[in-house]
Amino acid sequence: MSDTVTLYTYFRSSCSARLRIALHLKEIPFHPIFVNLLRDEQSSESHRAINPSGTVPALVVQQGSKAPVTITQSLAALEYLDEAFPDKGPSLLPSDPETRALVRTLAQIIGCDIQPVTNLRILKRVAPLGADRAVWSKDLIEDGLRAYEAIVSRSAGKFSVGDQITLADICLIPAAWGAERVGVDLNGFPVTNGIVQRLEEEQSVRLGHWRTQPDTPEEFRVKQE
Repeated sequence: MSDTVTLYTYFRSSCSARLRIALHLKEIPFHPIFVNLLRDEQSSESHRAINPSGTVPALVVQQGSKAPVTITQSLAALEYLDEAFPDKGPSLLPSDPETRALVRTLAQIIGCDIQPVTNLRILKRVAPLGADRAVWSKDLIEDGLRAYEAIVSRSAGKFSVGDQITLADICLIPAAWGAERVGVDLNGFPVTNGIVQRLEEEQSVRLGHWRTQPDTPEEFRVKQE
């Protein structure tokens, strides 16, 4: 029995984009199932049976005759792909513990400090309190990027940690797309912005981009070359 990988995704979800990019980077074929967050499909009974958090992504993997594995947090899913498919593509984490900790630190600046407080679920809750959603997001993203910039100024090569794409980069690039959407000027973070520009040239990033997905609305979609 062959491996089957299913990804519950939404075109503009940054957490979903992390998984799309990683799957393309590792050349792991996957079947996408589209969950429209604006139609609240993530809250349906059928989706919550897969992901009790009522969010995306959800990664479902069946390897051979093993029972399917469902992972509903993107960082855990990224590390799972590294461990479950060790022969597929580059590793997302370095081999030594010190550099692994550095990569995880950068990834968690995005995954813990930026994304959770600027996602759609939180923005819906702060709007009735009088907060401007764009200003809220811009301020919090800039706070996180300042921390990211301070660290990568010491660790960057071509990418965030040296010259190989890591877990940190896979978290960074969707966050950069979200930052630009709310008016963050990435030129204010020159090392980070250089990394982002180099990541944009990678085929896996282009394939995982929010503007190239089958569920991307026509007005936002760009065609792959």
